[in-house]
Amino acid sequence: MSADITLAGVRKQFGRKVVLDGVDLTVAAGESMVIIGGSGTGKSVMIKCILGLIRPDAGSIRVDGVETVGLRGKALAAHQSRFGMLFQGGALFDSLPVWRNIAFALAGNAASRRAAAIDNLARVGLGADVADLRPSELSGGMQKRVALARAIAARPEILFFDEPTTGLDPIMADVINDLIRTLVTDLKITALTITHDMASARKIADRVAMLYQGRIVWHGPRGDLDTSGNAFVDQFVHGRADGPIKMPVRTL
Repeated sequence: MSADITLAGVRKQFGRKVVLDGVDLTVAAGESMVIIGGSGTGKSVMIKCILGLIRPDAGSIRVDGVETVGLRGKALAAHQSRFGMLFQGGALFDSLPVWRNIAFALAGNAASRRAAAIDNLARVGLGADVADLRPSELSGGMQKRVALARAIAARPEILFFDEPTTGLDPIMADVINDLIRTLVTDLKITALTITHDMASARKIADRVAMLYQGRIVWHGPRGDLDTSGNAFVDQFVHGRADGPIKMPVRTL
């Protein structure tokens, strides 16, 4: 089962710094939405607001039509249990073996949780021989796969991916992109990915939205990225220094 997400007029400010300045975005149930944009544009803050880790200063965030801004206690915990998360650095627990990392949030006895962990390892192309290893014994690509297995272990309705290919070589990055695309499709999960990796966006997305200076400046089907007619998107997609996006550079 998947869920839809709707943001309307979401604002968040830290001191004088306006991070989100009226974000409007809809992610359909079962859709893979990719948010692109440079560092510091508010992508991670937006995800934290959806999760309920940060409360927006204004606006509405609805999941399956239910308002989530302001949830507390058990209602907030129930809301957060609907999500899985692949963190940028993997965020595996170094002190736990792989299978306990994957089964960390699962209920049941050790035997059933270990079996579930091995099943999820298989979904990301890893064998049972990895289950008792420590994260430090794995390559970066294997760590990312284990983190992905943990993200899907509880069969969440919504998956968040935070820069899923950071730190990976191009081949392993493409492997991870393929895995994400396959898992989202097979498990019928709503996915929201934040990235600046355009190869990732092109592989994972059904639709793409660009966040710039706290607002969604464009959104559309993945196939329209190269013909968006939007100067911000065009500059970002093609990695051009010249354009409406100005990077602050201190001169010597």
